[in-house]
Formats: sequence, C-alpha cells, structure tokens
Amino acid sequence: MPTSPDAVRQAVHANVRLDHADLYQIDLKGLDLEAAQLAQAILIRADLRHTNLRRADLHGADLRGADLRGAVLHNANLTGACLYRVDLRGSDLRGADLREARLQGAYYDRQTQFPDGFAYRSAGAIGPGAQLNGAPLNTANLRQTDLAGAQLLGAYLGGADLTGADLQGARLVQADLRGATLTGAYLRQARLNGANLAGVDLRAADFSEVEFEQFESIAGADFTLVQGLSAAMRQRLLNHPPAQLDAIHPLTLKTTRASLSE
Repeated sequence: MPTSPDAVRQAVHANVRLDHADLYQIDLKGLDLEAAQLAQAILIRADLRHTNLRRADLHGADLRGADLRGAVLHNANLTGACLYRVDLRGSDLRGADLREARLQGAYYDRQTQFPDGFAYRSAGAIGPGAQLNGAPLNTANLRQTDLAGAQLLGAYLGGADLTGADLQGARLVQADLRGATLTGAYLRQARLNGANLAGVDLRAADFSEVEFEQFESIAGADFTLVQGLSAAMRQRLLNHPPAQLDAIHPLTLKTTRASLSE
C-alpha cells in the first residue's frame, strides 16, 4: 500500500484503488489526484491544500482535521465521509455528493463553493451565516474566523480564541463567553444581550452598534481600547454590580472598571 506522496500520485494515475489506505497526516498538497479511489481511506490531518480531487471517490473516508483549503472536490463522492474540523476555506465542492457527510466543526468561508441546495449553514460547520445555536465551541481556535451573521444563541464559547474574528451582525444572545479572547474582534451590530463576558479579553475590539441591555456577567472583562463604545453603552456596563466591576482580568491584571475608564 503506497504511503509516500509520490507513490500515491503514481497509484492514482495508474487507476489503482486505494480504498481503506492508511494515509494519516500525509502531505498531498497541490497534487493532481483526479478520480482517485480513496473510499474509506484514513486521511486524518492530511495536507490537501490546493489538491485536485475532482471526481474522487472519498465515500466513508476519515478526513478529520484535514486541510482542504483551496482543494478542488468538484463532483467528488463524499457520502458518509467524516469531515469533522476539516478546513474547507476556499475549496470547490460544486457537484460533490455530501449525503450523510459529517461536517461538525468544519471551517468554510465566503470563497467555499458548496453543491447547489446543500444546507451547509445548518450542518454544524463554522463560517459566515452558520447556524450554531447552543453549539459546544469551548476552547475552539477561531482566530480570524469569518462568523459574520452567524447564529450563536446560547453557544458555549468559554475559553475560545476569537482574536480578530469577524462577528459582524452575529447573534450571541445568552452565549457563554467566559474566559474567551476577543482582542481585535469585529463585533459591529452583533447582538449580545444576556451573554456571559466574565474574564473576556476584549481589548481593541469593535463594539460599534452592538446590541445589549445587560450581560449575565462582566466580572474581570477587559474593555481597554474597545472601539465604538458609546457613552450610553459605557454607562450600562458601569451599572453592573461593583463585585463584577472590581474583578481583575487574570491575564491583563486590570479591573473591569479600570478598563472602562480608558
């Protein structure tokens, strides 16, 4: 069974079936693997960036954590494939068969092309407009992720890294963000009422037109250099209990009250 990138390429070009092949963490980026026969293959954490997998048979394949950014999967067979936490940003999935494929935690962006009619926003994948209400995203790495317009009502984002994330217009009502990092995050017009911001690092985040009346907690949250914080918004934050305002952020060692005075 071929295990090197060149051996895999040669096997594919010779029409050799690689069903059930163990290709764990293999580097196949940029290769031409059109019509590859990889049914039920193990491709966990494989590097498939910009790989040509047009018309490939990947049904039942295990692609957990694989990097498929910019990959071409046009008309590929992905029925029953495990795409958990796969990176699909910029990939071409037009015409692909995704029946029973598991996309929980997979990443997509505005350049990802899904098959016509495929309900990717409600498939558990992460990207703009995703429907992730109540999703368990604790400690997730969401740095620079495009979540504009995402539905995150009651989502669990405790300890998640959302540094520089685009959350414009996202619905984070009653979301649990305790200990999350949102430095430089773009939250313009996001809805945050009732969210728990205890210990959240919001330094330099954009709060322009954010909708909220009251947070469950802002104890230890750091609002230093937050942009777009109107006088009315600042006053609503300062109306929280003194015990919350005088709590210290564990990393910046600054109280919430002090961060709101800058």
